[in-house]
Order: sequence, then structure tokens, then C-alpha cells
Amino acid sequence: MAYGAVAGSVFGLAYGDAMGAPTEFLSYAEIMRRHDVPGPRELPVHGGVAMVTDDTQMALAVADALVSAREDGHALTPQRLNPRLRGRFLAWWDSPDNNRAPGNTCLKACRNLATGMAWEKATVRGSKGCGANMRVTPVGLLDGVSEADRCGASQLQSALTHGHPTALAASDLTAAAVHALRAGVGPRDLPAYLRAHAAAQREVYHGDWLGDELWRGPFGTTPEAFIARGWDECLGVLDRLDAALLRADRRSDPCQATGAGWIAEEAFATGLLCFLLYEDSPVDTVARAAATSGDSDSIAALAGAFAGVWHGVDAWPQEWSGVIEYRDELERLSGALSGVPGR
Repeated sequence: MAYGAVAGSVFGLAYGDAMGAPTEFLSYAEIMRRHDVPGPRELPVHGGVAMVTDDTQMALAVADALVSAREDGHALTPQRLNPRLRGRFLAWWDSPDNNRAPGNTCLKACRNLATGMAWEKATVRGSKGCGANMRVTPVGLLDGVSEADRCGASQLQSALTHGHPTALAASDLTAAAVHALRAGVGPRDLPAYLRAHAAAQREVYHGDWLGDELWRGPFGTTPEAFIARGWDECLGVLDRLDAALLRADRRSDPCQATGAGWIAEEAFATGLLCFLLYEDSPVDTVARAAATSGDSDSIAALAGAFAGVWHGVDAWPQEWSGVIEYRDELERLSGALSGVPGR
């Protein structure tokens, strides 16, 4: 795959994350007093660095696990990916840089994993917080992976911490959006593509990736019923996305249309809405996503990943790459994911 699209998405996620962090706990009225529509258009730089949050840190962990799992031409399998995800998540959890107000679900699950607990027991089964799908976008950037394995990998990286069926489905849908844009599906055709993907996957439980224990619990009496619950909630938020696109309202808070983004399916839909409202301008996309009343860093991170894979890395302001935190790691993993190491 072309390096530009991969790097555009990887850097775009970090740019959106940094842009949205300062507005995360502000009301929409307060944000609009500080910024006109679409929102802030410059990265917040302090001491020469635009700082990111745990959203970017964990996306880098997923990307690094994917790269390692496929080293030396290995196929992407759950047996290779699972321990690498676990190791990267625990390294993040134990890092002194893990000081960006990370989500309680990720912290709790990682504490469990650190004891040696099996991931099926360690995961927080009732959580569909956005902490799983804000980090999944690198899965959608992979070449040479079947649809079934892309879906399985997307859901597995969620399942290690967020075991709710909607967290799994929303992660899958987020990666599918990145993959579709990478493959040339245009922004205006994307909602229909995603609806078809959700309908096709609705009762597909990827047992080779998820095992035979995760589905047993309060959300379904069979594997198919378990995962269908998650896809039904994603299909519901796609209905809200379609209605918002018909209105094409650029002045109101996007969270009023598709949700505040604290939960998985809403973070996906609101990030995508911001991209589709400003499909011609990646800077306006992340500005709009940052100017939201909800989980603005996660919404903007997702919006930046969508805009970046569509427009490519050269569409972002050149000066941003010089100040973004983790620049070297973003560059390394962009090269590795695209098959152009050393960039």
C-alpha cells in the first residue's frame, strides 16, 4: 500500500488527538466562544511539542503488535497477534508516560492481564467504551489480509480490554471504514458500504480469533446472538449518521446528531460524521471534531485517521509533523505498516 495513505492516517490520528485534547471537557458553547466554526485549526504546542493522549499511545501499541506479528512474512493469526497485543498493552500500562487520563476500562483490564490472568477473564465484559475503537485504525491499513482476518483482528484487539459485543463490532466497523477509504471507496459511498458490511457480519462470530468463552454471558445465548447485539447497535448509529448527513449541519455540535463519543459506536459515528461534513479538507475535519462537547480527543483522533487515509500525509500542514509527540514512532510504524521500512 502507498506510504502516503498509511502515514496520512497514522499521523492524522495523532493530529486529531492532540487537537481535541484541550477541548475534551469544555461545553460546546465554551468551545464556540474560543473558536469559530469549524473549530481550532492549529495544533496546541507547549514547549515545542503537541502532546497526544492515551488514544495515540494505544494506537501505536496496536500498530507495533501488528508489525511484529507479521515480521518475516508471517501471516496474521490470533496465535501471533494475541501475545503481542498483550505485551504492548502491558508495556503501555506500566509506562511512566501513561499519565494522560487513560480510560478506566483499559486500566482495569491491564491490571488483570498483569497478574497472568487469561484475557477472556481479564477483559471488562460490560464495557463498550471508545477505548477499543480509537486504537484500531492501524488494522484497516494492512495489506494482504483477508476480510475475515481483518475483522477478527479488529475484534480481538478490542476483546482484550473491552468485551462488550458493541465494542467488538464498532472496532470492526472503524477498521472497515479505514480499509474502504484506503481501497478507494469514496466518502459519499462510505455509509452504504459500512451498512452492507455490518449487515453481512451481523451474525458472524469469529471464534477462531475470539475463542468459545467470550460470548458466554448476559449479552446472548449463542455466539451469533452475542455478536448480533453489537452489530444492531452499530446499525442504529448508522441510521443517525445518515439522518445527520441529510441535514448537513456544519454549525451545530456533531455530538447532538450521533452521540458524545464516550461509547464505541458513537465515537465511530461522530468521528466519521466530522470527516464526511468536511471531506475536502483534513484540517477542517479535525477542527470540527475537536469542537465537540463529548470525548473530543477520541472523536478527532478517529476523524483524523479517516481524513488522513483518504487525502494522504502530504495534505496535512507540513509544520505539524515537526511538533507532534512520538513523531519518530509514528514515522517508523507508518513505514512498517506500508512495507516501506526506514522512512
